[in-house]
Amino acid sequence: MADGVEQIYIALISVHGLIRADNLELGRDADTGGQTLYVLELAQALSELPNVCQVDLVTRRVIDSHVDAEYAEPIEKVNDKFRIVRIEAGPDEYIYKEHLWDHLDGFADNLADFFRQQDHVPDLIHSHYADAGLVGSHVANLLGIPLVHTGHSLGRVKRRRLLASGLTTEQIESLYNMTRRIEAEEITLATAERVITSTHQEIEEQYEIYDHYQPDQMRVIPPGTNIKQFKPPEGNELESELFKKLTHQLTDPHKPIILALSRPDKRKNITVLIEAYGESERLQQLANLVIIAGNRDDIDDLEAGAQEVFHELFVAIDRYDLYGKVVMPKHHKREQVPLMYRIAAASGGVFVNPALTEPFGLTLIEAAASGVPIVATEDGGPRDIIGNCHNGILIDPLESSTITDALLKLLTDNDVWDDYSSKGLEGVAKCYSWQAHAKRYIDLVTPLAQRAELLQRKPLERTSHVYAEQAIFTDLDLNLIGDDVSLHKLINLIRENRKTTKFAIATGRRLDVALRMMKKHQIPEPDILITSSGTEIYYAPKLTPDTSWAQHIDYHWTPHKVRLLLDGYPGLEKQPKSEQSRFKLSYYIDPEQVDVEDIKRLLHQEEQSVHVQLAFGQYLDILPIRASKGMALRYVADHWQIPLEHIFVAGGSGADEDMMRGNTLAAVVANRHNEELSQLIDTDRIYFADKPFAAGILESLEHYQFFDHVKTKKASS
Repeated sequence: MADGVEQIYIALISVHGLIRADNLELGRDADTGGQTLYVLELAQALSELPNVCQVDLVTRRVIDSHVDAEYAEPIEKVNDKFRIVRIEAGPDEYIYKEHLWDHLDGFADNLADFFRQQDHVPDLIHSHYADAGLVGSHVANLLGIPLVHTGHSLGRVKRRRLLASGLTTEQIESLYNMTRRIEAEEITLATAERVITSTHQEIEEQYEIYDHYQPDQMRVIPPGTNIKQFKPPEGNELESELFKKLTHQLTDPHKPIILALSRPDKRKNITVLIEAYGESERLQQLANLVIIAGNRDDIDDLEAGAQEVFHELFVAIDRYDLYGKVVMPKHHKREQVPLMYRIAAASGGVFVNPALTEPFGLTLIEAAASGVPIVATEDGGPRDIIGNCHNGILIDPLESSTITDALLKLLTDNDVWDDYSSKGLEGVAKCYSWQAHAKRYIDLVTPLAQRAELLQRKPLERTSHVYAEQAIFTDLDLNLIGDDVSLHKLINLIRENRKTTKFAIATGRRLDVALRMMKKHQIPEPDILITSSGTEIYYAPKLTPDTSWAQHIDYHWTPHKVRLLLDGYPGLEKQPKSEQSRFKLSYYIDPEQVDVEDIKRLLHQEEQSVHVQLAFGQYLDILPIRASKGMALRYVADHWQIPLEHIFVAGGSGADEDMMRGNTLAAVVANRHNEELSQLIDTDRIYFADKPFAAGILESLEHYQFFDHVKTKKASS
């Protein structure tokens, strides 16, 4: 584009999915989800700007009797400045994105030919998702056009979720071509002038682990919200049929509504919201609680994680006797959601998102656009949203009292409620509407299109492997925690090596308690978090639970029989409910009254297939026979293809012993419970550190020269 020309021509590329201007088939399959709507609405918003002369949304042409004939039209003119361009690539029929990789080179060649046949080529290419990134990189390099990229999801992160679902590395490669996808993302990052993300957290937790990541390349522009669909109350919401349906079980349906809307997922932390409400008589007097937690017919038909969440929710409702004050409708439709927000706003209510982790928080923007003040987790995207809109209160999702205080502030002060409601409407229009998004976007890309602001790349080092080559596993108590100065040094060392080394925490504590301790000591979220003594495994960046592990350890596990055998056993006392979980029964043990070996003998005589472990001389855990920290470590190592010889383990109590035995590089940090591991002192590959806590971990890493072999590999490659 010649200097001085104000209008620019932008080509957006979204290779897969079925894209047309009207009647998007959202949810038809995994390829017709939010990305197709995002790209279409972005293109429409850009075409409305005066400094844009042309927008092409480029996708794949599909000629298939099983889909609408519109997808076979080479060009669909949407308005005078916006058209959908369909390029031939591969077979005529519709195929999923995982099967497109062999056809992307042909797509790129055909697209370059299409541009050459026009009067002028685009001033800018913007690719969406990894496959479009590869196409965009080829075309941008061939025609000398700047490339902008939006990943939507990243291969390295998706691989973690797939492993958590139970797929093996071989299955992931076969089904998803993951190595090709990750390499395509690296090529895209090596080519793109700018990469647009939704939040700063997305950059820190996802893009930074890529070799070709460049800090100056990244820009945060949140996606837009359709403010024609999500809007403030019109005045008749409390007379609607939906309001009657939502509130018919409530004793006083005309109180303000505290609204929560999420999947029945443990990470969404809905139980804490019920606990906050149940523990506050004042909140119960002021408002009703409406929880929209997906659709269900029979809870027993749901997957195990959702069943567990609903069990916790109903137990909490019953414990606090909240009948007539809390409702959880069984069914709702997607198109009813905007009205739900307006009903909450019209009632003078509040929208709450208490999730443990929230990378973006689209529901918060939808609520704000509907005039509802928000209370949200201080993790991730909500910080940006409330920082921009000033329409709500951030809470600690691990402390129910912070939820209670925030709700009381909003529900007892009409001036505050009105102020947050109006600021939310203003903030969404300014920062989160598609019009606002398009304006920020065009300000960002215009200098690129004019070749006035190109990226100055910094030198980088490529790793020698697609995935991490080694890992550090450590317990929390008396290992990481205890010396904050050394802990800070250790965290910095791990960050410096994060591209080659996975960081994992294995603790006997429950997920919520572990997260609370990590937050208190400013320990970043690990790549792998093993909790409840090895019975639960979670992966960053969204604390994705490993459902395959749960299925694996649920083998001959009959906790009700174990309870019957141990209830009233002399010298044993049940730990609080907060320390119990689906696969862990926890007791305090008095070693003066009972020997752990006697407990093992009793359970085995009664044919209970269990793993019994003692920690810190007083905490006894009964687990499924397949579960322990060591078994969880080996399961993760196998799934992530990290040799045990490349895994460093730091432990400090008897509960860590089976992590340390075998082929790992192990270290016992100095503490008063070393006697529980004293039998390991003559074992090969186990180092007893002189220093305690994180200082002992640093000492042990130096002893093993743990990071040196990776540096040697880099130098020789």
